[in-house]
Amino acid sequence: MSYATEPEGKAAQTAPEGVKGGTRPGFVRRIADSDIWYSFTRSPLTMVSAVVTAIFMLAALFAPLIAPHNPFDPASISIMDSFYPPIWEADSDPRFLLGSDDQGRDVLSTILYGMRISLAVGFASVIFAMVIGVTLGLLAGYLGGWVDSVIMRIADVQLTFPAILIALLINGVARAMAGPQSYDNVVFAVLVLSIGLSFWVQYARTVRGSVLVEANKEYVLAAKLIGLKPITIMFKHVLPNVLGPVLVIATINLALAIITEATLSFLGVGVPPTEPSLGTLIRIGNDFLFSGEWWVTIFPGITLAILALAVNLLGDWLRDALNPKLR
Repeated sequence: MSYATEPEGKAAQTAPEGVKGGTRPGFVRRIADSDIWYSFTRSPLTMVSAVVTAIFMLAALFAPLIAPHNPFDPASISIMDSFYPPIWEADSDPRFLLGSDDQGRDVLSTILYGMRISLAVGFASVIFAMVIGVTLGLLAGYLGGWVDSVIMRIADVQLTFPAILIALLINGVARAMAGPQSYDNVVFAVLVLSIGLSFWVQYARTVRGSVLVEANKEYVLAAKLIGLKPITIMFKHVLPNVLGPVLVIATINLALAIITEATLSFLGVGVPPTEPSLGTLIRIGNDFLFSGEWWVTIFPGITLAILALAVNLLGDWLRDALNPKLR
């Protein structure tokens, strides 16, 4: 009897701290005990930014359910309802909490629906840029030689041009190829393509530098020794170890992508006015800013500024949290 109970006692004594009965802690417990969660809970500004970002994203996601009106439905819009001021001003209409625009659309509803387009373009363009940049960075850093030289020289040339100019160039070429009648059908894909191709360089250069460090480590040399293919080593073994900086860049670039989309829409080369994003709403309202209808452009502008600021603050926190020198 004593021989049966002794191993159990030893197992209980040698079990790692926080592991009950020799089982691994749950996913939630591991997150709660992590350094990133500790850093997050010790930064009130970061927590507020996360809450604001989550509220904006949820509001955009459930816009059809919470928006007072559907601004994209012509049957529910009346030109007679145009230019109603916000509800706290005189001559307002209780149907329009933040007022109405020149077409009689509810400004609050257009902001909620406009955030859906802005966030969708932002997320899609960031994912597109990340896929291209990470792939090219892995190839450049791992293969080296002429592959590295060609990719990095292309990146150097692109860095000499502002991202907005590259986006305008790609957008103009796509508009000319698609034609004015078909452009509205492909404008979302064109925006994602133009913004994504403007931001891939940061991912490629960052991943290339990380791969050059990882390529000389023992696990990579061991993988080569047992005969694994280069593509397997790059994507299965090296890539997981270089994702930290990539996530930081993606978070910061999300805010930049949203602002870039808003800039393109403000310049008139973004989404059409019939399905406006935040940038389109600002451009439409700018025409009436000095005639007294300030709410048409001010509220979308404030929404864009708060959203971009909150995402940027999250990116700054994530950069510091993933930096081992600051722990």
